[in-house]
Amino acid sequence: MALPVVKGAAYILVHTPDMIMHYGTTCSLEHETNPESEFMKKFPGLVRSYEETVKYAPNQAYIGAILPDSLSTIERPWHKNLIQDARPEGKMGEIIEQDELYAAIKISDAFDLVTLEKEFLAEIKAKLSKKPLYTEAELAKLKEGAEGSEIENRVKAGAEPLLKGNRLVGCIKAAHDKDKNLTAHIMVENLVVKASGVMALKNLIYRNNIPADSIEYIIECSEEACGDMNQRGGGNFAKAIAEVAGAVNATGSDLRGFCAAPSHALINAAALVEAGVYKSVAIVAGGATAKLGMNSRDHVNKGLPVLEDCLGGFAILVTENDLVSPVLRTDAVGRHTVGTGSSPQAVMESLITKPLDKVGMKITDIDKYSVEMQNPEITEPAGAGDVPLANLKMIAALGAKRGDIDRTEMPEFIKEHGMPGFAPTQGHIPSGVPFVGAARDMIISGDIKRAMIVGKGSLFLGRMTNQFDGVSIIMEKNTGQEETTGAVSKEEVKGMVAEAMKDFASFLLSGKQG
Repeated sequence: MALPVVKGAAYILVHTPDMIMHYGTTCSLEHETNPESEFMKKFPGLVRSYEETVKYAPNQAYIGAILPDSLSTIERPWHKNLIQDARPEGKMGEIIEQDELYAAIKISDAFDLVTLEKEFLAEIKAKLSKKPLYTEAELAKLKEGAEGSEIENRVKAGAEPLLKGNRLVGCIKAAHDKDKNLTAHIMVENLVVKASGVMALKNLIYRNNIPADSIEYIIECSEEACGDMNQRGGGNFAKAIAEVAGAVNATGSDLRGFCAAPSHALINAAALVEAGVYKSVAIVAGGATAKLGMNSRDHVNKGLPVLEDCLGGFAILVTENDLVSPVLRTDAVGRHTVGTGSSPQAVMESLITKPLDKVGMKITDIDKYSVEMQNPEITEPAGAGDVPLANLKMIAALGAKRGDIDRTEMPEFIKEHGMPGFAPTQGHIPSGVPFVGAARDMIISGDIKRAMIVGKGSLFLGRMTNQFDGVSIIMEKNTGQEETTGAVSKEEVKGMVAEAMKDFASFLLSGKQG
C-alpha cells in the first residue's frame, strides 16, 4: 500500500456583489417580507467593490498570497486596513470577478438553461481569451448570446436574472415546468456550485502543473445536492465538474456532511490512494449562494461592509507518495462517534487527543491546528465570537489538563499552534481544509513538521438528528523514502518474487520433482 500525500491545493473566491440580494437567503427573505426595512435601505451602500475585496487581508490569506499567521501583524479591523498592493492572484488561487462566474456558468451549462446577453458575452470572451485557464473549445461554448429584450422576457416568464450592477446581462431558466427540485432558483444554486467547482479544479491543475487526465477520482464535498423529484440529492457534481475541467479519465461521487464534509473527503481520498484503488484523487467543492450575506443584517446594522460577498471554492489533490509532499497519517484519524456526546470537551478529545494518543504524540507535537477557520471579522458582529480562537483555547486547556503544557503556557501555545481565522463563512469552506495548501508549503520548507486538519459539522441542520459531527487527520513531513503503511513495499515484493523464482528454478534443476 502506498503512502498518500497532498500533491497540491488551490483556492478561489468569486466576488458576487449582485448575487447577494437575489440568492443569499438572509437578504432575499428580507427583500420578500420587509422590502422597506432599514436594512434594505442601508444595504446597497455597504456592498464592497471588487478592488476592496481583493485588498482584504483574509482573502489574500485564503488564496495563498500571504500566510494566515501574517494576519496577526495587520491591525484590525481588516476591512479598514487593506493591503494596498494586493493582487487578485496568489500562489494557490485567485479572486475572481462576477462576470467570469457568469461565463463559467454558461460553459458548465449542459442543457441550454443559461442565456447571456450579446454585448456582455463579447466583453467576457475578450477578457477570458487572455486567461490560460480557458481553452478555445470552452470559449466556443459561450456562443453568440441573445438580445437584451429576449432575456427580459425570459425573466418575466420566471427565469432567474444575472445582473451586473443595474444591467441585466443574463438569466437561468427552470429545467422542468413542474418539478420543484428543478426550479430556476435551484438551477442557479446548482450551476454556481458546478461552475465554481470547475474554476477551483482548473486552478489546481494549472497552478500545480498537473495533467488533467492523470486524475482518476473526484470527491465533491460542498453543501448543495442536485437531483430531481425522484431523487432530490442524487448528484453527481463530481463527475459533472470533471467533465468540464478536462479530467477525462476521472470518475467520482459526491460526499455530504455539512461543514465537516471536506475533512471527511480528505480522509476518504487518502484511504482510496493508500489502498491502491486510485493513484490520484481530487477533492473539490464549489460555493454556496445561500450563504452570501448570511450575517449581513448584523454587519449592516453595525455600519460594517457586507463581508460575505464572495463564494468560496477549493480543490486538493491526494496522490501516491512522491517522496516530497506531506503525508496524510491515516493511522491517526480522529472521529466524533455516535456515542461521543456533544460537550465541547468530549468533542475535542475525540478529534484531538484520542488520535494523538493512538500514535504516541503530545498536543505540542502538532505545530499547527486548523479548526473551523472562519474569519472572526464576520462572526464576531453576529454574536458567534472568534471561532478558531475558541477552538484553540479548548485544545490548549486539554494540553494543560494532560500535562503536555503548563497552564501558564496556554497563551503562548495558542499563539504558536493556531492562526487567525481567514476563510469565508460558506459553511463547508472554513472547516479545516483552507490551511491544507499553506500547511503543505510550510511542511516542505521546514517551517513546521506537522499540522492537524479538523472538520466539524452540525448535522441537526437537516432535522434528521441532533448529532454533532467531526473528523481530523494529521499532515506530516515526508521522510523522502519509499515507506509503506502496514505492508511490504513494491520493491520488496519484486525482490521476494525474484527470490522465489530463483528457488523454484533451483528446485527444478535438482531433479527432485515428482
